[in-house]
Amino acid sequence: MVDLKVKVHDLEFKNPIALASGTCGFAREMADFFDPGLLGGYFLKGTTLRNRDGNDYPRMAETPSGMLNAVGLQNKGIDYFIENIYPEIKDYNTQLIINVNGSTVEDYIALAEKVNELDKIKGIELNISCPNVKEGGMAFGVSCPGAEMVTREVRKVYDKTLIVKLSPNVTSIVDIAQAVEGQGADAVSLVNTFLGMAIDAETRQPKLSTITGGLSGPAIKPIALRMVWQVANAVKIPVVGMGGIMNAVDAIEFMLAGASVVQVGTAVFKDPLIAVQIVNDLEDYMQRHQLSSVTEIIGALQV
Repeated sequence: MVDLKVKVHDLEFKNPIALASGTCGFAREMADFFDPGLLGGYFLKGTTLRNRDGNDYPRMAETPSGMLNAVGLQNKGIDYFIENIYPEIKDYNTQLIINVNGSTVEDYIALAEKVNELDKIKGIELNISCPNVKEGGMAFGVSCPGAEMVTREVRKVYDKTLIVKLSPNVTSIVDIAQAVEGQGADAVSLVNTFLGMAIDAETRQPKLSTITGGLSGPAIKPIALRMVWQVANAVKIPVVGMGGIMNAVDAIEFMLAGASVVQVGTAVFKDPLIAVQIVNDLEDYMQRHQLSSVTEIIGALQV
């Protein structure tokens, strides 16, 4: 037997494999395929203070080695989640982390206060890639002052594990990571999607209604892996890694680079069972390498 348990601040994961926000709904959708308790955790679908209808269709497009999405945070709002979804999922034997999104700092504060009251959700993933409507639409997470401000204000009202999700669409992701660490983040997760676009040459039109969208999948893995390694070597808080993880080898590479937990996302659209297979293959890897605890590979890259 090998020990797959890992910790991210106060959150103990039974194994380091989680599903990424926006790819697993609110975890209950995955229950049609497997026991949700088989995975270490779920980063639940992005949730806002009020109902959002999302962007117009088309809002997804396949690209070489990846996909673009511009769903636009479609959800029914935090109150609907608390009343209708939370009661269904709260007793799953796994970690549930809710991804929160806002257009103003006040939105984030109000969301954090509501989630803070939910006993079975012991962490939030603060998505700072959202546009700050009070600052002309620039995302909170693309500047140190913006990232610091929203992290600082949420920290004041939220007393559980605060994981800040970083955008890769920045000049220096290390600077942003250190900025949120300095304002009380308990961990960082990275990377969010890269800004990209796709064009239909026959119609001469963009393939997304929004023209640009977020690129995910294997195409971004080498860049995401580099960013995880850089951040893990620059901060003292845990790192949650993601970006093109399609199998156990990918997951192990992210852990070697310094990630304590990894999120599987786009791969789920190809195979809903892939994360369970990754857990099994990770265990096989540890047995082959005679490792007793998965923590032995975290940050163990030899350079």
